Amino acid sequence: MLMPELNTEKELHAADIEQVGSRLVQVACAQTGAINGAVFLADTQAKGLSVDFHVVAGVVVTLPGTGSIIRPRRDGRPNGIALTCFESGVPYICNDTSKDKNYAKYFLDVGSVLAVPIPWQGKPLGVLTVASLAPNAFTERHVKALEVVAATSARFLRRAQLARATLDSGRPFVIKGLSPQWLDVERKVEQVASTDAPVLVTGESGTGKDLVSRSIHFNSKRAAKPYVTVNCAAIPETLLESVLFGHVKGAFTGATHNKVGEFQKADGGTLFLDELGELPLMLQAKVLRAIEQGEVSPVGSNDAPLRVDVRLICATNRNLAQLAKEGRFREDLYFRVSVVTVELPPLRTYKDNLEILAQVFLQQAAKKHARRVDSISKEAMALLQAHDFPGNMRELKNALEHAVILTSTNEVRPEDLPKSMRLDVPKPMLTPEPVKPEATPTLEEMRAKWVAPYEKQYLQELLVKTKGQVSAASKLAGVNRVTFYRLMEKHGLRLARMPV
Repeated sequence: MLMPELNTEKELHAADIEQVGSRLVQVACAQTGAINGAVFLADTQAKGLSVDFHVVAGVVVTLPGTGSIIRPRRDGRPNGIALTCFESGVPYICNDTSKDKNYAKYFLDVGSVLAVPIPWQGKPLGVLTVASLAPNAFTERHVKALEVVAATSARFLRRAQLARATLDSGRPFVIKGLSPQWLDVERKVEQVASTDAPVLVTGESGTGKDLVSRSIHFNSKRAAKPYVTVNCAAIPETLLESVLFGHVKGAFTGATHNKVGEFQKADGGTLFLDELGELPLMLQAKVLRAIEQGEVSPVGSNDAPLRVDVRLICATNRNLAQLAKEGRFREDLYFRVSVVTVELPPLRTYKDNLEILAQVFLQQAAKKHARRVDSISKEAMALLQAHDFPGNMRELKNALEHAVILTSTNEVRPEDLPKSMRLDVPKPMLTPEPVKPEATPTLEEMRAKWVAPYEKQYLQELLVKTKGQVSAASKLAGVNRVTFYRLMEKHGLRLARMPV
C-alpha cells in the first residue's frame, strides 16, 4: 500500500541544494514503501550515469571516483536496469530480478526494481530507482507515483547539477525560487546554453545577471574553456579598448610591452561584457566586428587581425532598445547581442519565496565565515518581508552575511540586520477613533435644518411688501406682533437693514 502522499515539491524546495538528491530518494521510498533507492544523473563528459545518491536500507552510500559512473558494458554482462531505463526513456518495472537479463547487482541482491526516467527538456536528465528485497513488490500504481516524483524533482536536480558545475568558479548558480518568472529564466538558460548564440541578460542591479551568465557558460560545450569578465562601467574609456583588444608595445605612452586583450583570453570560451550600456560608441563598431567576423586588432597593430572564437554574453540594467532609438547605442550591435534576451525579475516580484532565498544565503554565509548560524527569527524575517530590496538578491545576500557576522547566537535577530532595514520599517498606521453613530434628529431639529431658510425668506418678503411695518406684516402672517418680532430675532432680521 502506498504511503500517504507527500508534498514533494515543497519537500524538495525546502531541502538544501546539495541534499536534494538524498531528499528525493527519501520521498521516493516513502511513496513506494521501498527501503532502497538511488538517483542516477547523466554525465555527458563521462558518457554514462553517475550514481548521485544511493540509499541502502536507509543509509546513504557514496561511491568514490570513477566507481560512481555506470557506462554501457562491452563484455556481454548486463548494463543494469537504470542505464536500460535511461536509454529507452520509459519506466522499467522488474518484479523478479532472477529472470531479468538487464539486472545487475550493485550492493546487494534485491527481488524487485522499479526505475523511471527523470524528464527534462524532452529527454531524460537521469533515472530514479527504488528496490525491494522481496519479489513482486511494485505495481502500476507505484510506477505512476514514482513518475510524479521524478517529474516534480527534475528542475531541483538540474539546479543541483548547475550548482556543482559552477562551484569552482566561486559564484555557484543557486536560484531557489518557484516564481513563474524564474522558471522561465531557467528554461531559457537550459535552451540557450548548448548553443553559441549571443545572449543579453537584462534586469535591475543585483538581480543575478552575473550568476545567470556564468550558469550559461558552465552548462555549455565551452565549460572547460575560459570565462572572462569585463565590466564596461568600471574601466576608463581611454583604457577600455586596450583591455578588450590588447595593444602592442609603443602603441601609446606607457605601452611598454605587448598586452593580450580579453577577447583573446576568452578564445574558445565565453566573454561576459557587464554593463554593456556603458560601452562607448567608438568601441561598439569594433566589438560588432569581433562578434560577426571573429577578428580583433590590438591597439597600434599593423598586422592582420587575429582570429578568435568567442561566445558573447552581455548584461545591462539599461534599456538598450531605447538607447538605440536615441542614437546612443548602435542599433546593429543591439540586434546582434540580443539574439536571445533573458530578463531577470526583481526580488519584489517573488517575495513569497523570500524566506527560502534567505535560508539559502544564510547557509552560504555561515559556511563562508565558519559560523554556527542556522535560523532566522520571526521578528527578523518580518523586517526582511517589510523591506523593498532595491538592491534585489545582492542586497538580501549581503544583509544575511552582515547578520551572520554580527550575531552572537545561532539565530539572526532584528538587531543583527543592517540598520537601513531596521529603519525602513513603515510606521504602523494610526487606528482611527471609532466613529460614533449619529443620533436620530428630533422633529424640531429637522424643522430648524430644513424649514428655517424658507421661514426667514418668507419674513423678509412680508417686510418688503409692508415697507417694514411689523403690524401689517404680522397680520399677513396670521400671527401677533410679539410672535413676529420673536421670529425676526430668531433669524437675525433688523428693520434698519430691510430693503425699502
